[in-house]
Amino acid sequence: MRIFKTRNDAADACKSGKVSVNGTDAKPSREVKIGETVIVQRAPVAYTYKVIALIDQRQSAKNVPLFLENLTSPEELEKKHVVPFIQRESGTGRPTKKERRDLDELYEQCF
Repeated sequence: MRIFKTRNDAADACKSGKVSVNGTDAKPSREVKIGETVIVQRAPVAYTYKVIALIDQRQSAKNVPLFLENLTSPEELEKKHVVPFIQRESGTGRPTKKERRDLDELYEQCF
């Protein structure tokens, strides 16, 4: 349904438990039905969609509103605008490899 840019991205999200259909984790091969609710966790926002219609072939991104209804609350969408700020002591130099990994992990969780 064009929630993800590629099928591979969608499969990876399903395998890592970031996609659920009607409250249960979805496998990459799961077929959806009309009326089902799909929740996609893209840190920090959990997007909620309702399936309106099914398609049999790939569609343009501009046609997504014909097949999916976005039910994501405005409060949930506000989470996208929260940017973490990390305070480091002046003069401590560049972050170590471990600190860099921790910073990258924090950044991934926020976006």
